[in-house]
Amino acid sequence: MARQQDEVVFETRDLKINALRDDGTELPIVKGVDFKVRRGEVVALIGESGSGKTTISLSSLGYCKPGLKFAGGEALLLGNNVTEMSTEDLRPYRGEKVAYLAQSAAATFNPSLRINEQVTEAPILHGTKTREEANSKALELYHALELPDPENIGDRFPHQVSGGQLQRLMAAMALCGEPDLLVLDEPTTALDVTTQIEVLKAFKQVIKEEGAAAIYVTHDLSVVAQIADHIVVLYNGEVKEAGPVDTIIHSSKHPYTQRLMAAIKPLPEAGQGEETKDANAKSPALQVRGIDAGYGKGSDGEPAAMILRDVSVSIDRGKTVGIIGESGCGKSTLARVFAGLLPPVRGDIFLDGDKMNGDLGSRPRQQLQKIQFVYQMADTALNPRQRIRDILGRPLEFYLGLTGKKKEQRLKQLLDMVELPYAFAGRYPHELSGGQKQRVNLARALAAEPEVVLCDEVTSALDTIVGANVIELLKSLRAETGVSFVFISHDLSTVASFADEIVVLYAGRVAEQGLTDKVLSAPNHPYTKLLMSSVPEARVGWLEETIGTKESSAGIGGGVTMTDTGCPFFNRCPLAIPGTCDVTSPPKRMPSEKHVIECHREISELT
Repeated sequence: MARQQDEVVFETRDLKINALRDDGTELPIVKGVDFKVRRGEVVALIGESGSGKTTISLSSLGYCKPGLKFAGGEALLLGNNVTEMSTEDLRPYRGEKVAYLAQSAAATFNPSLRINEQVTEAPILHGTKTREEANSKALELYHALELPDPENIGDRFPHQVSGGQLQRLMAAMALCGEPDLLVLDEPTTALDVTTQIEVLKAFKQVIKEEGAAAIYVTHDLSVVAQIADHIVVLYNGEVKEAGPVDTIIHSSKHPYTQRLMAAIKPLPEAGQGEETKDANAKSPALQVRGIDAGYGKGSDGEPAAMILRDVSVSIDRGKTVGIIGESGCGKSTLARVFAGLLPPVRGDIFLDGDKMNGDLGSRPRQQLQKIQFVYQMADTALNPRQRIRDILGRPLEFYLGLTGKKKEQRLKQLLDMVELPYAFAGRYPHELSGGQKQRVNLARALAAEPEVVLCDEVTSALDTIVGANVIELLKSLRAETGVSFVFISHDLSTVASFADEIVVLYAGRVAEQGLTDKVLSAPNHPYTKLLMSSVPEARVGWLEETIGTKESSAGIGGGVTMTDTGCPFFNRCPLAIPGTCDVTSPPKRMPSEKHVIECHREISELT
């Protein structure tokens, strides 16, 4: 049957979903939700964690998570109520009529199977395409999604492509069966800003070309403004506001939508970055000089994969240094070097001015205490079998020797510091929200009374409002305790709102570093300009405008390539000098005090 542009592909009518309690009672989770998705349009479901976005989107597959049940209303896919169907009845719909794109492409693909085999599996199993037809459709999608080497990329294994490429390949897998409805659940949340633009552009183009309808689940209004046609604002399982994207973004009426908009962090103007005042600042709290580090061991004794090359960074007392860059640039590797989890091949590490062993196992307890790590995923960082009291109590005993009443007293103070009630001490991690777990993660680091806290993508998995609250908490803790922070992120807006200084990494090298307001103002390294131009704005049409700019059109989609010779940004740089940039390492240039740019171009050419 021919696809009609205005056809309603999916619709919920008074949809209700309940959670099943242990005592047999039920708790309403989704409370009478109504919305429609027409062919060729993208409807975004937005709201903070726990608002019901994913639960509602999964109703399109006739699926409820364990512990939930459909309690009323309808979820109509092509006019058929999928909430009343058995698993067997749903089989012809899932994968053929509706397809789901998860947040993590890496977790979606089977690492032991080649990509094309997985992309073409659904239509072949459903019998809607022969293998030859499925392969032809897959190749068509590889071209449409602007994947590199489309003729051969399907022969690779998942680990042989980048995160952004794998995310687009997951879209190809969903679209290969030519479904009527796509459900995209936070598909760009884990991607860096330049890769995110690349993926959004490809998604938007292919959805229109395929004539599919799409539900886009996200907490990021800046992303919504680029891809959605309509927005449904959810809070606590209810629709608070709905309408065309332009109306919701620019003239929302409901206070909750306005709160979501207010939580968006625009890139600060030059001179507006955060800066703490510390009259007692002496030698750096933590410093690395000339660090080379990598993974594996080659035949020459050097790392098989050298990630960091000649990296020098200094973190002053009571200050925050933000480390930014795309996926694969070496941000987390640098954090592992700081923490002693990855001993460097060359270079020195200093704590309070004293040289420190690069291997964690060789550091004395006093040095271990002074550097603490807060990981991105609190879910995996917190022991699920221990109560919060035990999780926070361990560093109090190990580093400070506290027991009994003194330990309990300090435990209460720590929970107060991260703005959690003392009653949470008796809970397990799974009984807390994502933002609450991240606060516990932070409290555990602070329990050791460290001098430096390493924060690795601590807000990237959190929704806009919760992430903004965590940043405000970090600011208050910095002022209260005088602790230094290393804040690692691919989100330049978040880093700029919190950091005193910024280090821009590219392919394991420092492209630019300096005070936040200096890095955010001209002159800039061409790569820094690309990152700045790639921060999404909550404005309709921004994506199309950005793709057309000189910086973005040259730099987006290039990917990070490690190299021993020349400038690693050469192949993506709009200012590259052939015969120089690809051959000779760039010199360090200082446009002002505490501002260093590594580039062959003169300062006047970078302004």
